[in-house]
Amino acid sequence: MKKDKKKKQKRSEYKEMILNRLKRAGKKPLTFKELHKSMRNARGFDFEEFVMAVEKLKAKGTVTEDRYGLRLSTREDFEKCIVSRLNKTYGFVKSLDTDEEYFVTGKHLQGALPGDTVLVRSFEGEGEKREAEVMEIAEEGFSRFTGEIVSEFGYLRVVPDTLSKYPLVFTNPLRFELHEHDKVMAVITERGSRHSDHRCEITACFGSSLKAAVCALSVLELSGITPVFPPEVIAEARKVSDSYSVRAELSKRLDLREQPIFTIDGADTKDIDDAVSFRRTRSGYELGVHIADVSHYVTPKSELDNEAFRRGTSVYYANRVIPMLPPELSNGICSLNPNEDRLAFSCIVQLDRSTNIKSFKFVKTVIRSRVKGVYSEINRLLAGEEDEALNEKYKDVIKQLPVMKELADKLRKKRISRGAPELETQEGVLLINEEDVCVGAAPYQRGESQEMIEDFMLTANECAAKFGLENGLPFVYRVHEPPSEEKTEALKEVLVRLNIPFEFSGIPKPAELSEILEKVKDTDIGMIVNTVVLRSMSKAKYSTEPVGHFGLVLEDYAHFTSPIRRYPDLTIHRIMSDFLSGTSADDCKKKYGKFAYASADQSTQTELTAMQVERSCEDCYKAEYLKEHIGEEREGIISSVTSFGFFVTLPDTCEGLVSVHSLGEHEYVFDGMMSLRDENTGEQWRVGDKVKVKIVSAEVNSGKVDFELA
Repeated sequence: MKKDKKKKQKRSEYKEMILNRLKRAGKKPLTFKELHKSMRNARGFDFEEFVMAVEKLKAKGTVTEDRYGLRLSTREDFEKCIVSRLNKTYGFVKSLDTDEEYFVTGKHLQGALPGDTVLVRSFEGEGEKREAEVMEIAEEGFSRFTGEIVSEFGYLRVVPDTLSKYPLVFTNPLRFELHEHDKVMAVITERGSRHSDHRCEITACFGSSLKAAVCALSVLELSGITPVFPPEVIAEARKVSDSYSVRAELSKRLDLREQPIFTIDGADTKDIDDAVSFRRTRSGYELGVHIADVSHYVTPKSELDNEAFRRGTSVYYANRVIPMLPPELSNGICSLNPNEDRLAFSCIVQLDRSTNIKSFKFVKTVIRSRVKGVYSEINRLLAGEEDEALNEKYKDVIKQLPVMKELADKLRKKRISRGAPELETQEGVLLINEEDVCVGAAPYQRGESQEMIEDFMLTANECAAKFGLENGLPFVYRVHEPPSEEKTEALKEVLVRLNIPFEFSGIPKPAELSEILEKVKDTDIGMIVNTVVLRSMSKAKYSTEPVGHFGLVLEDYAHFTSPIRRYPDLTIHRIMSDFLSGTSADDCKKKYGKFAYASADQSTQTELTAMQVERSCEDCYKAEYLKEHIGEEREGIISSVTSFGFFVTLPDTCEGLVSVHSLGEHEYVFDGMMSLRDENTGEQWRVGDKVKVKIVSAEVNSGKVDFELA
């Protein structure tokens, strides 16, 4: 023990001597030999401890070594990053130069918070991502966080949801009546060198953290998403939503009110932004996709437009919607409600008998939907179910259903023949009772009419992209790039390990991935392959460059069909409308060039935020449901594997973690991809395996659920 203490002390002395020697050298590097020579005459010199001291200083980033020698590190040696997200014991920083994300352990974060600009030293870590250590916080960001009030030795403290695992001391200047388990928002007022040393003040109290609805509100607030619209936005929405605006437009538009146009949506949908019509022609089919003309009401740089741009998208979670536009528009004058005159932007497509697009036109119209179709009801009619009430409700459009089905079947076959991979994803539906409590979950069932509408919307979206390209307009495209080389190599490694033959050497084509998925469909390894193919895919995003859509196997693709709930759709509606009214392509470029770039970037960011928020809220609700079933046993399937355990998904789409700590005190080896092996017993768990688990804990506040093998 004394010997170790002496060595540690000597190493510390050597570190100080090395730093002093390098300081004296200034900018001139010293070779290892020169540094050693200047110190070897010190009394009781220990070469091993000297080497160790040099390595420790290099590892910490205090000293840098290159081919010229050793020198003190400067700010230029570190990479500038932004703290992107934090967990309780680790975090991630993203390089401002390359967008690469680095994993940072809690002890190396130096108390940095999301939004902080930091200087980091990056290095190869043990996991898939490179790791980094925060060397300096260059600029502090705004440090809001959510947390739970706890009692510690008789004092109330706040435990952050993500910043740290330690309770923090807080002040309560707004004098909220706080209780244990309350969900709160706080802001850092005093920083320490560790997350546990931070001090904060409470800025909002949402209610009990034991309720999912309360936790969801805090998730929304932290992400800057609010159900409340500013007064000036509401006032403007009321002003423009006067039905007189429809009557004033009648003479300027193509009148389609006599056509049997109708909508198909979920039973509870209120923001109806698309309607359809069909007819057979001599050469094939005419498809009409009629979209709410939101750009007529939301004009550039208006209060409505500024708020819609900021929000970027509507957010859907549990039984709620946080709309992009105020209800006066989203559920009112813009919604294509039945038996009401509505302004629309119509895409009328001529297709041949093989559903190849022969021509299309975009035109401003006025429509009157015959009926608010419901997916489940249309599915029953398509299945041939005889129901007097349904036949009466759909009497004005029922003759269109056979041609709708015929066209949709052909469009789907064509999509599959292009080689579009059919990846399976598990979407869940939450069951919420009258007390606003989650009492169940179930897989989302996609029926025939849902798939039909998707294919009709895909056709209109493809035409919109072609319109933008053919006319040389500044535009916002929906793009999906091919898998990266790195992800392709990881996919190949898994396929080789599973003995699945493949023919691609470089980046795979969609058809090649589709063929692999078809081979393993309904087999024991089907879920593994589906998972790794899904992970190999790039994320779809918005861009002003038309690079195509890999997953849909389309050269031209944009989002045109949902302007009530997506800003990129509203963006291209505005540009297309201006062009159709007589503005030249060159003038459109001057007018909308920068706007298109800003819209693409903002829409991508807000979509990612919405997805994360929806997932976090859903986790809280599922935990609320499972909390009432602690101790029960369920069958499930391993959906993903990590070094610390594996996640199991139940048939109702709820998911929980089986931690390695619950498996026994053995040595476990993660293969880095899909399996975890017990080195003591040889037992192995991999993606796709069926297992029986017991629900052992469910934390509503964090949405985390723990299972144990039953």
